[in-house]
Amino acid sequence: MKVRGSVPWRFQEVRPVSSRLPRHVRIAIVGAGFAGLGMAIRLRQEGIDDFVILERAGDVGGVWRDNVYPGCACDVQSLLYSFSFAPNLGWSRVYSPGWEIQAYLRDCVRRFRLESFLRFGHAVLCAKWDVTTRRWVLETSHGVLTADALVVAVGTLSEPVIPPLPGLERFRGKVMHSARWDVSYALAGRQVGVVGTGASAAQIVPAIQPEVGRLVLFQRTPAWVLPRGDKPNSPLRKALYRWVPGARWLLREALRILRDSLALGFQHPWIFRLAQRWVLWHMLKGVKDPSLRDRLTPRYTMGCKRILVSDDYLPALTRPNVEVVTASIREVREDAVVTGDGAVHPVDTLIFGTGFQATDMPLGHHIQGWDGRTLSQVWAGSPRAFLGTTVSGFPNLFLLEGPHTTLGHTSVLLMMEAQVEHVLGALRYLEARGAVAVEPDPRAQDAFMRDLEARLSRSVWNQGGCRSWYMDASGRNSALWPGSSTAFRHRVEHFEPSDYVTLPRTVAPLTLRP
Repeated sequence: MKVRGSVPWRFQEVRPVSSRLPRHVRIAIVGAGFAGLGMAIRLRQEGIDDFVILERAGDVGGVWRDNVYPGCACDVQSLLYSFSFAPNLGWSRVYSPGWEIQAYLRDCVRRFRLESFLRFGHAVLCAKWDVTTRRWVLETSHGVLTADALVVAVGTLSEPVIPPLPGLERFRGKVMHSARWDVSYALAGRQVGVVGTGASAAQIVPAIQPEVGRLVLFQRTPAWVLPRGDKPNSPLRKALYRWVPGARWLLREALRILRDSLALGFQHPWIFRLAQRWVLWHMLKGVKDPSLRDRLTPRYTMGCKRILVSDDYLPALTRPNVEVVTASIREVREDAVVTGDGAVHPVDTLIFGTGFQATDMPLGHHIQGWDGRTLSQVWAGSPRAFLGTTVSGFPNLFLLEGPHTTLGHTSVLLMMEAQVEHVLGALRYLEARGAVAVEPDPRAQDAFMRDLEARLSRSVWNQGGCRSWYMDASGRNSALWPGSSTAFRHRVEHFEPSDYVTLPRTVAPLTLRP
């Protein structure tokens, strides 16, 4: 892979070859983020060219296209946050900045010649399984097409959430969500209120603190924060990756194993409880104000909510122009936020780092299975999927980064790649059997969910004493995988026909390389 300099690489746009929507494809992929592009690359490597990638936006990248806020970066090391089958030898830092990840994905499009498969500005309005033709019928913003298989790769972090604060509609200042950042808006000298203390806020606050006039952080729950240890990748390290065969792979595997070992703490909360005292001392040793230390001290088991990794978030909160407010927000006025204790906090800018509809996939309201019910109706507010990938009643529907595929300790790309291999295994099976579709056997799906629920019930997410976005509307943890990425790969990447119901073929077979 040719490593490009950061500036020219960043601005090389992806230009689709055609905007014409085909009438029929073997595989329709929805979403052009990591999951959708990863699926497309592996299809091409398997010799499959009869597919299309439908992307509602005007560029690839998913969350890395949408999140352009100051300080945006990955919280997993770059070595693990890239495709195993498409290495990048030129990461500028140990933890990649967001724009560089976006540039990497654009480069993958060019490297694997995906331009002709991309359809930008094509939103999927509805997808129905036709029981007569045994195909998916997709209504898009540019017409209708049919597909033998549907791969939904929209991810869990695509639809931002702004809480319905009383009076927000009358606020006269600027309102932004971290995933809908206005790059033209100048923050210098502003009176800024930041709502939320999740991963995006932990990056935004230290990035904007030096330039704003005043920053008020409205904190509902303090976070556990581990050191990041970010630094530039040295020329020696880059040369090692480039010229020493296997060096990059070896370091990636070592890092994968190290991070995977953290899964034990999430599965057995007592492990994290033993480590908490040292972690708390380390994270707050630079916070001298006893009152601020108390406000920043978590009262739940480490790992119950997402652990933040940052070297500059907590130091930024100690600066003179920053105030941490723990009282709940009572209302928003034209030029201020009023908290439950009656305090009035003047602000002219409100920034929301309040996350996404992570457990309610919006597209699920528009995907109908063979009985006419949508995914959302079947799930009833609590998503369930066999191996996080397929759903009974929805033939040839494959969800990438579906329910129970999120992790708290390592790169989600490791999970996504295992799912992609599962999809390819299903396609090979269909070809070998001369069948048209598969869907999970309800008994296999139920058994998988029972085992998952039992393991989650003992995890730190369920036992740690916190409330997190991992929980869905019913109170179930429907987001996380209760184990290591290695265990997930061993369970998921191999397609096992006995777990599935097979539908006889009514269309021409797929052509795949053995």
